[in-house]
Amino acid sequence: MSIAAKPLALKRHCKALAKACPHMARALEIGGMPPSRDREGGFRTLMRVIVDQQISVHAGRAIWERLETRLGEVSAERVMAVRRPTLQKCGLSAQKIVYARELAGAIRRGTLDLDGLHDLDDTAAIAQLTAIKGIGAWTAEIYLMFAMGRPDIMPSGDLALQVSAQKLIGLKTRPKPKELAAIAESWRPYRTSAAVLLWSFYRKVPLLDADD
Repeated sequence: MSIAAKPLALKRHCKALAKACPHMARALEIGGMPPSRDREGGFRTLMRVIVDQQISVHAGRAIWERLETRLGEVSAERVMAVRRPTLQKCGLSAQKIVYARELAGAIRRGTLDLDGLHDLDDTAAIAQLTAIKGIGAWTAEIYLMFAMGRPDIMPSGDLALQVSAQKLIGLKTRPKPKELAAIAESWRPYRTSAAVLLWSFYRKVPLLDADD
């Protein structure tokens, strides 16, 4: 099922952040205007986020391609229908197979209503998602940011964001999640776009370090 969401006004929000905050202005100048990360809502996108947890972009893409080839359609019904060895051959770890089936089962039973998330505020929507085994705060936040177009989410537990903020602001140490969350308060109500700018800046960090 496709779930329509209002696209994130990323470009407009990035410009507003750059105008209001010199750190964000620097991130935009160095990292450039980031491309849209909007995704279609639904099981497929949540499953993709689970697949991508704690592995490289390349590895996640390879696993996803194998899933599409073997399952035909990556849906809750297909994930529940295929045998465990099939999912293993696609590259899913034993733990992620459990997570995938927990998510698929919750959707099929109706205990997780992805359409209904649109009627909830950010905190309540994250709570609904994280009630499912295998969906932590980061996965829920990413889903809200890019599949639901929520403009004011800061996944402060993300290591890349912490490193990026440290380099961008010139902090002596990498901020912990609570510290990054406190820093990000000044980027309301566009913390989603601030996070995207930080990720773009993060990709430039090695190059900046090399110039030092």
